[in-house]
Amino acid sequence: MFQDRTGSRIPSVTFHTRRGHEWVDVTTDELFAGKTVVVFSLPGAFTPTCSSSHVPRYNQLVPAFKELGVDSVVCVSVNDTFVMNEWQKAQNADNLIFVPDGNGEFTEGMGMLVDKDAIGFGKRSWRYSMLVRDGVVEKMFIEPEVEGDPYEVSNADTMLEYLAPNKPKPLDIAVFSRDGCPFCVKAKEALRNAGLDFEELVLNEDYTEQGLRAVSNAATVPQVFVNGKLIGGSDAVIAWLESR
Repeated sequence: MFQDRTGSRIPSVTFHTRRGHEWVDVTTDELFAGKTVVVFSLPGAFTPTCSSSHVPRYNQLVPAFKELGVDSVVCVSVNDTFVMNEWQKAQNADNLIFVPDGNGEFTEGMGMLVDKDAIGFGKRSWRYSMLVRDGVVEKMFIEPEVEGDPYEVSNADTMLEYLAPNKPKPLDIAVFSRDGCPFCVKAKEALRNAGLDFEELVLNEDYTEQGLRAVSNAATVPQVFVNGKLIGGSDAVIAWLESR
């Protein structure tokens, strides 16, 4: 049974990181002392759930966390610094701090080191998240002890809900565009002026015209979606923003 360490100090550990061509040691004091930090820990870099859901959503919600007084969001994994650095690049997760717990010292100190020998992973972290204030755990969300790799409570939305139960979730906005399209520029500027983040998908780089027709039943761009709902082109986006 994993122990909920709420109220306890985090273990004192030195992480060996690589920056450019130099080794840089980073201590837990540097990461946590005098700060409010959200931590999420996961089984491994480049693994499916970690790459497709856990990291991207935390990276997306960092601005929302910072509005609530969080200084930084830290991703911990029992991987070496070279793997963690490359994974952060591949994920475009510049909002996060990736911490390589290569020897598993921090994870073991948290009581979250588990045996993944059956799938060739060796010792890895159980999936969990926590809010740490000045080195003391205020709240932990530990995944249930069941077979496999559960992902139910350590996600970014659960942490955001804990910090601000009534805060609206950031909108998920996608803009299908193409290079040289003035209407695409107009739609993107309107969204930026409204302070809304969005993901841009570019024709023949991220999607094809056939793919666009399949999801929006249209071939013109831009096509803007909000939380899965098609808003439409630039004029429709401006009308939607004015109606909010």
